[in-house]
Amino acid sequence: MTNIVVLVKQVPDTYSERKLSGSDHTLDRESADAVLDEINEKAVEEALKIKEAGEGEVTVISVGPDRATDAIRKALSMGADKAIHVSDEALHGSDAIATAKVLAAAVGKVEGYDLIIAGNEASDGRGAAVPAILAEILGLPQLTYVRALTVEGTSVKADRETEDGITHLEANLPALVSVSEKINEPRYPSFKGIMAAKKKPVETLTIADLGVDAGEVGLGNAWSTVVESSPKPPRTAGEKVEDEGDGGSKVAEYLVAQKLI
Repeated sequence: MTNIVVLVKQVPDTYSERKLSGSDHTLDRESADAVLDEINEKAVEEALKIKEAGEGEVTVISVGPDRATDAIRKALSMGADKAIHVSDEALHGSDAIATAKVLAAAVGKVEGYDLIIAGNEASDGRGAAVPAILAEILGLPQLTYVRALTVEGTSVKADRETEDGITHLEANLPALVSVSEKINEPRYPSFKGIMAAKKKPVETLTIADLGVDAGEVGLGNAWSTVVESSPKPPRTAGEKVEDEGDGGSKVAEYLVAQKLI
């Protein structure tokens, strides 16, 4: 029997226009459609495959605003059993370290978990740091960039793929795994699953419920700050070079002016 926690995040749809807020330069989540991050769908799928191969329970945990419930319900409609949603205005602008601290406190609400599965990185921040920080806080072995995963008894085996090649890893449970895009192809929620998700329990907690100090989270306590931002300039027409025997020289002059040569 394997009890699994899956970390999920609601992110702006990559097909929508994404931008930063003009007031504090944090992600403007209201400016774009919000979806369950694709890498998290793969994390949920892997947890369900492990559950279906034996016995156990899958709990999804998400930190985000009220609208993140849509992403949570997507995970539940895929087949997860229950969820914890941490929602608190004090969390706005939290960095990776603060987010990991909150997730660690939320994971502590799940009794007897054996495995935590997350995506390598979220498509909105691409920090790829939260899983490792969380594992450090919880004192768990971490298996990252995983493309193949197997749970055997009280241990977990994984193939880790990086630019240097594939490494075969093994750790005792409980452990934390972060998966890559190659791990699987997630299932589509069935109509039955969508209807069942509406009745599955979602526990909503604040940082006070988790015993997290407000002085450790939020934009004001982040270790990094965006001090200035501007939108990407619109694409302009290219410069046409008329070749009258001196085309090579004109191209070279242009490249020098652009500091490309």
